[in-house]
Amino acid sequence: MRGGAKLALVGGVFAAMVGTAGYGAYVLVGDAGGGSGDGKAAVRSGPPDRAEVRETAEAFLTAWAEGDAEQAASHTDFTQEASRTLDALASDAGFERVQVKAGTPKGRTVPFSVTATVRHEKHSEKLRYDSELRIVRGERSGRALVDWKPSVVHPELREGDALRVGEAPEPPIKAVDRDGIELKRADHPSLGPILDTLRERYGDRAGGTPGVELWVERAGESTANDTLLTLAEGRPGELRTTLSAKVQAAAEQAVARYADASVVALRPSSGEILAVANHREDGFNAAFLGKLAPGSTMKIVSAAMLIDKGLTSENGKAPCPETAVWQSQRFPNLRGLAPNGNGTLSDGFARSCNTAFVKFADDVRVDDLRTEARRHFGIGADWKTGVVTFDGSVPASGGPDTAAAMLGQGQVQLNPLNLASIAATVKAGAFRQPVIVPRSLDDRTLATATPLNGSTADQLRRMMRRTALSGTGARAMAGLGGDIGAKTGSAEVDGQERSDSAFTAYRGDVAAAAMVQKGGHGGDVAGPIVAEVLRAGG
Repeated sequence: MRGGAKLALVGGVFAAMVGTAGYGAYVLVGDAGGGSGDGKAAVRSGPPDRAEVRETAEAFLTAWAEGDAEQAASHTDFTQEASRTLDALASDAGFERVQVKAGTPKGRTVPFSVTATVRHEKHSEKLRYDSELRIVRGERSGRALVDWKPSVVHPELREGDALRVGEAPEPPIKAVDRDGIELKRADHPSLGPILDTLRERYGDRAGGTPGVELWVERAGESTANDTLLTLAEGRPGELRTTLSAKVQAAAEQAVARYADASVVALRPSSGEILAVANHREDGFNAAFLGKLAPGSTMKIVSAAMLIDKGLTSENGKAPCPETAVWQSQRFPNLRGLAPNGNGTLSDGFARSCNTAFVKFADDVRVDDLRTEARRHFGIGADWKTGVVTFDGSVPASGGPDTAAAMLGQGQVQLNPLNLASIAATVKAGAFRQPVIVPRSLDDRTLATATPLNGSTADQLRRMMRRTALSGTGARAMAGLGGDIGAKTGSAEVDGQERSDSAFTAYRGDVAAAAMVQKGGHGGDVAGPIVAEVLRAGG
């Protein structure tokens, strides 16, 4: 190894093998190292036996322990890559005084532990980790060889990754809420990935100084690198966000009751995001990045379109038959919803009557809904929130999708951030692009949209208020006083027994939206999540 680093092999005598290695058809195709036969002697085949496993592993680990990367690599099936990676432990990762301790082999797998001092200039720290190697047979050479993978050197390494030691790529930050309260991932687990992104983007603008770290430099990724060891702590800079620790705590608690649930809260007057929470096994930030059909919550935008086009109005005719057919596709209403041949748009909106909207499909162009969503609600307008977000998609939809899109089905894709913004736009009368850090932090250009027509906004607010007080959102919004409005949504998904649940609402200067996959009716599942967050918003 470079730098004169030496390693010591501890426990050089291997324990008795567990089990008996059987011969079979497994061979490694195209080993790149370990030499080759002269073409005359028979080439061994089949899995390596116990003696070969012991001898090959011991030879590899011994050479590694002696600091001879080239010799160690000669016992692998990929000599060039193995030599480069082993050599870089000293030159790039600062490894010194390394000890390698072999464990008890299990079949053809040999576990081992590594203990090292990691040094960078005047800073050093101890590192210990476990790894393992597997012995295979080279197809051409017939030799027993270490099946080379970067994870042999460190279990966190994948193909193309590298270990690096030095000044951290970004200074640490202390993210605080709008009132200066520190936001810790231990208290707000949903914020973990978001705080990582904020550190990467804004760490150098928050006034902190970077620490010294050992990290995995990921290949071909723009995400933050993974820190393995901190040699010296940096001085955190303070990054003020628009979040509210109080509302965030309520959001985390609200989504925890359901699987695959997400919620966002923001201020209609400014677009400032107050909370974002997800409860998912995969850790995906569905609140900002999800792409789901919003169901009848989309009727807010559809109603605005119908009013703006002069096709109807809040108290205008919008009959609600039991079913409606558009271009051979049948659209039913929710089970149990009584038909109303004399219904108004407000009736259909508050009761979430699908057919009241489908009956207008003959009168709209394929791009009318997309235009309304972009022009007045900012959907698809390339938002610059401070972190990566999906900003909604309402494509021009022809055929049966023209009607389906008005009901938030077909090709329409939104997430809780988009839905909260839609409700906020109605409340404020104008779109305010959501942000999670102030625009002044980087002077980024925010998306804009044309304010709603004053009459259209007034009618939407009255219809949303009726929905919250006596319509499909009344049960969830019960007990919430003041200036309120709501809209429920349920989206049917092919092959899924229960519909996805959606709900968006506002109360005063707080708007919120939630989506729950396979949650059922929007008012029953997503609704209570939103109501709990609105209560916390005051």
